[in-house]
Amino acid sequence: MINMISMSGGKDSTATMLVAIDRGAENIEALFCDTGNEHAVTYDHVGYLEQALGIPIKRIRQDFSKWWWHRRGFIAGHWVDRGVDEQVVEATLAFFDTGPTGNPFLDLCIIKGRFPSRKAQFCTQFLKTEPATGYQLERMEATKDSLTSWQGVRADESPGRAKLPERESVGGGMHNYRPILSWNVEQVFEIHRRFGIKPNPLYLQGMSRVGCMPCINAKKDEVLEISKRFPEHIDRIAEWELLVGKASKRRNATMFAAPGDNETAYERGNIRQAVQWSGTKRGGRLMDMFRVMDEPKQCSSAYGLCE
Repeated sequence: MINMISMSGGKDSTATMLVAIDRGAENIEALFCDTGNEHAVTYDHVGYLEQALGIPIKRIRQDFSKWWWHRRGFIAGHWVDRGVDEQVVEATLAFFDTGPTGNPFLDLCIIKGRFPSRKAQFCTQFLKTEPATGYQLERMEATKDSLTSWQGVRADESPGRAKLPERESVGGGMHNYRPILSWNVEQVFEIHRRFGIKPNPLYLQGMSRVGCMPCINAKKDEVLEISKRFPEHIDRIAEWELLVGKASKRRNATMFAAPGDNETAYERGNIRQAVQWSGTKRGGRLMDMFRVMDEPKQCSSAYGLCE
């Protein structure tokens, strides 16, 4: 039996690994799916975990090259018939002819012609779930062994996750196991302390999520914190919005779209506007100058780690 731990560099996946070690699980293997939208601190932290735990972490990246050229063919064969302006089609095809960027997150967004959203969270499916499952099946085929996929999922994260079972068989000798499903966040950090494992440093810099930078689920305060501490990531998303827009029928794509499916919503939703909104109060009607002008604290944690 292979015990495969899905590692993200975040608190929950690390806690899951520590549970596996604590329970004496054998044949432990670890997997990190690189989305291409992580912070450098997270990449470094994955390396730290590998050394501190003494368990190699396999790093994989999804390659969307085939999808890229399939999408180009679809645009060439169908967009005009579907009423898209010919000049838009020609410009989009010329953009696709430059080839994939090699960044999984960005290539996926370009192929989709949009960024993921809370209602269409395709990033998780195509950048983490599917490549992880593919790798696990490869390991099962190579070893002729069954496999348990240990997943760092907690019920209090969302109503959808609360409905997941702790254990389930997915067939073919593969099983899913969610050992911290009933845990709260205090228990997650407690097992870090018990094993002497440092949490991802981003948790000490105001981040509640560390999987992507920024994550589409980032909260208002987190967007503001990112703009202050890591402005280069805001600049990168701004560049990506321009690139993804070139693959969109609307010629516009935004990381955080404003409510509504119309041109005004898309124009208001770009990353610069999102940063401006993150510094407001009273439903976005008034700028909160104290929050905007306040310098980031040396240590800031949504989980009380600085206390």
